[in-house]
Amino acid sequence: MSVLTRLEQWKSAGAISSAQCDVLSALVRKDRFSVFVELNTLLYVGVLSFVAGVGWMVATYSADLGDAAILSALTGVFSWSLYYCFARALPYSHLQVEHPGLAFDYVLYLGCLVFAIELGYLQARVHFLPLDWDSSLLLASVVFFALAYRFDNRFVLSLALSSLAGWFGVRVSRFGLVPGGSLRMYALAYGGLVAVAGTTLYFAGVKKHFLEAYLHVAANVLFLSLLSGVGSRGAEGVFYLLALLGLAALAVVEGVRFRRFAFVVYGVVFGYAGISFRLLRDIGSFTPALAYLVVSGTIVIVTLVVLARRFGRDE
Repeated sequence: MSVLTRLEQWKSAGAISSAQCDVLSALVRKDRFSVFVELNTLLYVGVLSFVAGVGWMVATYSADLGDAAILSALTGVFSWSLYYCFARALPYSHLQVEHPGLAFDYVLYLGCLVFAIELGYLQARVHFLPLDWDSSLLLASVVFFALAYRFDNRFVLSLALSSLAGWFGVRVSRFGLVPGGSLRMYALAYGGLVAVAGTTLYFAGVKKHFLEAYLHVAANVLFLSLLSGVGSRGAEGVFYLLALLGLAALAVVEGVRFRRFAFVVYGVVFGYAGISFRLLRDIGSFTPALAYLVVSGTIVIVTLVVLARRFGRDE
């Protein structure tokens, strides 16, 4: 009796599930299977590890190696990355472009991270031109945005958005628009700006598939900013709670409408966190607070599981 026949008998007897039988049968038949996710993970971890090593070397041996050697090496890596990408990239298009080769996106990501290290080194050691730190962040953001759109790369887009966040925070604090040293107002302004920019580019037909990356960043920034204000005393705390619940409702409704489960999770989790924070602050006894957390937490988890299964069936 063959192994495949045994597997079918075990499945019929209920010893293994259909999914387990399919996996084992594929192994027995020596079918090909995809390792795309594993390879991408290894490349991503490899790039981050290499850049971390470069950063450590620059910080540790800058005095021994000298500025010229370090800047030459960093410039060489960045230049090679750009040459590799421009030589192999397809022409630019407003639509999504699939570039050849598994390593393409990671070579560009590596070059951008090395560029960030070089720019930071220039500011810390050489005091590059008249640029201060916030101007350097703006320069990095502009470069990353240009490369992200030219080569259709979400990794680099995330670098551009994070660099823009750093620049935006410095500029807002300099203009005195952040009360009491809090970053809440800056974060709200930045989150709104990112959401508007992503939506505008989407309706303009420019890299429409980037919209979700913009909205993920904007949603997390806005939710965290509003949640940080829920604990404020008086009418301010109530205002932030209502704003948080309004944004949570919008995220849930639009997430269901456009089949984006992550935004449903954002709305449910952050809305629950805001309500719980306000309620638990006013509960003086440990037992009622614990009972609330157990019951409400169970309801939230069950709700998310049901929604996840519904999304899975519909998709």
